[in-house]
Amino acid sequence: MKFILRLLLSALAVVILSELLPGVAVDTYITAILVAIVLSLLNFVVKPILIVLTLPITIVTLGIFLLFINAIIILLADYFIPGFSVANIWWALLFSLLLSFLQSILFSLLKEDKKK
Repeated sequence: MKFILRLLLSALAVVILSELLPGVAVDTYITAILVAIVLSLLNFVVKPILIVLTLPITIVTLGIFLLFINAIIILLADYFIPGFSVANIWWALLFSLLLSFLQSILFSLLKEDKKK
């Protein structure tokens, strides 16, 4: 249940960011849910492979290159999902940064108070 709620919150974040950023467009709410699902799958499958393949450049840049890996994941989702478009890698980079920030805020609402 919590996984579905996290996907819906991610889709909400995608919709919010598509309204705020002119370089990112989402056609429908169903597309936003599909973007959330595909991004979670790409982060689970493709991102670890990209991290291993680009380990030397990630070490040299002290981890900054991981931001570009996130942008590449966003561009892959753009490629796979009709109705979701990102203008270029810079919009993808900004989208990934703001998506991570907005998801952390929204997911913090799901955490239960453990002091009870």
